[in-house]
Amino acid sequence: MPEAGVRELKAQASQIVRWVRERKTRYIITYRGRPVAILLPLESAPTGGAGPAGEESAWRELERLGALIGKGWRAPVSSAELLSEMRR
Repeated sequence: MPEAGVRELKAQASQIVRWVRERKTRYIITYRGRPVAILLPLESAPTGGAGPAGEESAWRELERLGALIGKGWRAPVSSAELLSEMRR
């Protein structure tokens, strides 16, 4: 899989995106020589992680976990009050 640094990606974005789209090439995007992301054709993206359907399921999971944590909450103040106090 070819690599593209952030500067190279910025300078050649049109060409790189064209290769991803037409040739189905995947790129590892690097920052200071370390991999930070993968640019791949949307058809190759894992299902459930991209697009609105994946976002909805992620929010549902967060809401479920929030409710589960709320059931076991034993502090004298609510979680919202605790966060508000921490931000001061």
